[in-house]
Amino acid sequence: MQAPKFWTLRQPNLIAQLLRPLGWVYGRATARRLRKSGYRAGVPVICIGNLNVGGTGKTPTAIALIARLKARGVTAFVVSRGYGGTQTEPLRVEPNRHTAALVGDEPLLLSAFAPTIVAKDRAAGVRLAESLGARVILLDDGFQNPSVMKDFSIIVVDGAVGFGNGLCLPAGPLREPVAVGLARADLVLSIGAGDLATPHIKGQLEVLPMGMDWQGARVIAFAGIGRPQKFFDSLRAQGAHILRAEALGDHAPLSDALLSRLMADAFAQDAQLVTTEKDAVRLPERFRAHVLTLPVRLNIDDWGPIDAAFDRLISDQTR
Repeated sequence: MQAPKFWTLRQPNLIAQLLRPLGWVYGRATARRLRKSGYRAGVPVICIGNLNVGGTGKTPTAIALIARLKARGVTAFVVSRGYGGTQTEPLRVEPNRHTAALVGDEPLLLSAFAPTIVAKDRAAGVRLAESLGARVILLDDGFQNPSVMKDFSIIVVDGAVGFGNGLCLPAGPLREPVAVGLARADLVLSIGAGDLATPHIKGQLEVLPMGMDWQGARVIAFAGIGRPQKFFDSLRAQGAHILRAEALGDHAPLSDALLSRLMADAFAQDAQLVTTEKDAVRLPERFRAHVLTLPVRLNIDDWGPIDAAFDRLISDQTR
């Protein structure tokens, strides 16, 4: 499902105001849960989280951190809940064997860049990563989950959306109040343009050159990510002519009926189907040859604060 439009308003409207008491209850419940103490890993745990529900750019951030650590000679393990997957017990993802239906789309994508563990019980996932030789762990999401102690937490924010109307679910998009969450975080990373009123470092998503000339290309685009409009805007910025933009819910199933309809539309209009990397891993095998992806990577303006954290936490974790 798509987020309600009133969540994105910078000031709460009447609906949000009526739901505000429920948001207060939700925020208090989160606070109570976070009072619990979690598992302390024997290796550094770096959490990539957010305060908002939905996509803010955590997966591109994880890929960027994986590459940065790899440049230091450090192989990071990723531990993820595996949202959308059916796997319940801790499992190391094998990209050539497992499917998004089993392990979730984000872990399947991340497994192409680093050893990735899915676990509904994040503490069990961290223990499995340690048993497999992990020397640093990237915790994908989990900022509001107390089951694992974090050594460094990065809050990722979509710069264009910020913290929405500033209210907790269901009155707004927040998992906890902004001031409370920021007080626990070590760093805020804002992705894209925006006027975020808190100290932060900035990053931009940039399209990877893959030999495809998008200028004037007739495309039908579809995306099931937190904010599909970001993907459509990126395509247009490359010069693509979008004949149709199909915005799906975050992690929405890519059914045969949907894809067959999109393929028929593309054939009728002499257009190319295009989607995101995260959606591409959910494509059924028989459709993959017919859909192009638009790969993007995160470019962080100032690595200084993150590098300083790496120096402190993992200076001796090379291998």
